[in-house]
Amino acid sequence: MPAIENDAPEKSDKTMQLTINGETRKFATVMTISELLEGMELKGKYVAVERNLEVISYTQYDEVTLAEGDRLEIVTLVGGG
Repeated sequence: MPAIENDAPEKSDKTMQLTINGETRKFATVMTISELLEGMELKGKYVAVERNLEVISYTQYDEVTLAEGDRLEIVTLVGGG
């Protein structure tokens, strides 16, 4: 996973800030949704991703590159009974 730098000093040209499920995080590199999910150990699991209030089809996870300031909501399917 690209390094998360929550307490790192600002590096405007070298970090990217995303808000994921309401939590602001900084990353050391630009990435796709697929790469983010892999780093969060969610790749291959049943998840839904909303980017800036738009639901992204799972078929586009490899193609959609995240940008500075993106707001993401990531939910996983939880089974139970």
